Amino acid sequence: MLPGKALTTAMGILPHTNLLEAQRLALNLDIPFWPQLPRFRFKEDMYAQFAEHFPGIIVNEEKQSLYFSHERFAQELDEYLEASIIPEHFALSEESSAAFSGFLAQDLSSYKMIHGQTVGPISFGLKICDEERKPMIYNDFVREILYDFLVQKINWQYYQLKQVHPNPFVWLDEPGLEMIFNSLSAYTSEVAQVEYGAFLSKLPGPKGVHLCGNPDWSFLLKADIDILSIDAFSWGHILVRYVDEVKEFLRRGKIISWGIIPTLTSELNAETSDSLTARLLELWKFLHDQGLDDTLIFDRSWLAPSRCCLINGDGTASINHSFKLLQEISRNIRSRFE
Repeated sequence: MLPGKALTTAMGILPHTNLLEAQRLALNLDIPFWPQLPRFRFKEDMYAQFAEHFPGIIVNEEKQSLYFSHERFAQELDEYLEASIIPEHFALSEESSAAFSGFLAQDLSSYKMIHGQTVGPISFGLKICDEERKPMIYNDFVREILYDFLVQKINWQYYQLKQVHPNPFVWLDEPGLEMIFNSLSAYTSEVAQVEYGAFLSKLPGPKGVHLCGNPDWSFLLKADIDILSIDAFSWGHILVRYVDEVKEFLRRGKIISWGIIPTLTSELNAETSDSLTARLLELWKFLHDQGLDDTLIFDRSWLAPSRCCLINGDGTASINHSFKLLQEISRNIRSRFE
């Protein structure tokens, strides 16, 4: 069973341009990670980072954009399929991740777990559009290749992490997942549920999903995942109303990572560690009042910042402050329950 009890972790994307500062911040958590640094260079944008070697995707660094070409996909597909039997074809290159190899070189033996991350297939497929501005996930054959491509990417990353720590996991960053519950989406939640389930079944190690939006939470709470990371600051009041699904999820030994610390400067400045601790405990009280034991909630919980943030005017200051509050809130919660 995964360890819980208010362990601290965070999403991979940081606004830093100094690699050592970013890595130091990540290593200060209970469950550290290798940072993704899109401010450092565009290839660290999570969509560009994991587009490397996908047939048909064109990365334009100058315009900082990606798009999908059906013509190029057809031209590159055979070569891709031949190369896909080689695990190293799905490696994170030094060009696309400044931090990954340095993270692997750290002494990580004192941590209970470590994590990596990749963009999730639904977000990836909805974000990158073709010549007609249609998301590439709408093409059935392209989507099949996409799901398999990310399985291979995750497998390669997981086993690299496994070489340096006995308990790694790679979670999926899925900011676009909430869009499939929109009636305008041509990729429906019903189709996604089947395909996502098949995709998850092929992944190694504990399976985690992070999103900062507000989907139909039952989709994820009923999925075969071990870790659900949410923006609890913004959406916790909705998640806890899926009482039956949350009860079942936690009773099966799964983890909810409560993103309770805001990262947007204006929101962060209005809060303290005490106010955010109270906000989290109010969410837990609702679950307690619906029949979930406090000790179980605590035992199956991690704490995290609410979301990644690249738009603050103060550079890294707000993010650094949110990580400091994260440590304080974890201590507050542990002192209450342990």
